[in-house]
This record gives sequence, C-alpha cells and structure tokens, in this order.
Amino acid sequence: QVQLVESGGGLVQPGGSLRLSCAASGSGFSINSMGWYRQAPGKQRELVATISSGGSTNYADSAKGRFTISSNGAKNTVYLQMNSLKPEDTAVYYCNVRAQVLTTKLMLLYWGQGTQVTVSS
Repeated sequence: QVQLVESGGGLVQPGGSLRLSCAASGSGFSINSMGWYRQAPGKQRELVATISSGGSTNYADSAKGRFTISSNGAKNTVYLQMNSLKPEDTAVYYCNVRAQVLTTKLMLLYWGQGTQVTVSS
C-alpha cells in the first residue's frame, strides 16, 4: 500500500512561483512513475507532468517552459516547481503514483488528497 502526502499549495499572485511536494511511503511496492494532475472547477482532471523512475519527464503543453517536475535521490518524493503562474493555473493539484506490487506484480495507481493552488491578484 502506498500513502501519499502532498504539500506546498497556496495563494500566489500572477507571475509568482510555488513548489509542490508529494512524498510516497509504504512497503511492498516499486514506483514506476510519479506525476501531477490538476482539476479546475467544472473541468476534468488533466495531466500536468510526469516523471518515470528512470528520470524521463513528460509535460502538458500548458506546463512546458514554466513548470519543472523532479524527484529526490530515493525516488519516493516528487516535486513540481511552478513559475510564471497564471490565473488559469488555479486548480486542485493531485499527486499520482503508478506502482507495482512486488508480490502480485499488479500495477496500481494511487492519488494524493489534493492541494489547492490559487493564482490571483
């Protein structure tokens, strides 16, 4: 079982920066990839960025050039550095982990509780 704890959301002015963190804990699994998704009011949840266990990254077009996803050396914490934030970035941001259960080899998806990011003057 994987537990995810997110932090770092808040209120920021347009053009400002925020850094989100998501720490994964538990045992009996191997993380395949970690990522961030977001959901604005009245909209579907959408991909922001992902990073594989090998370090490969993938970004939504809206995030390219402004956001950077990274992980720590132990590969159990993922970060999202968000710069040049815009009002349209306002959403609840969710951490996502794809992990393989070591005993069953099943690949499972886990979600964090979400953290609110509000970009407003």
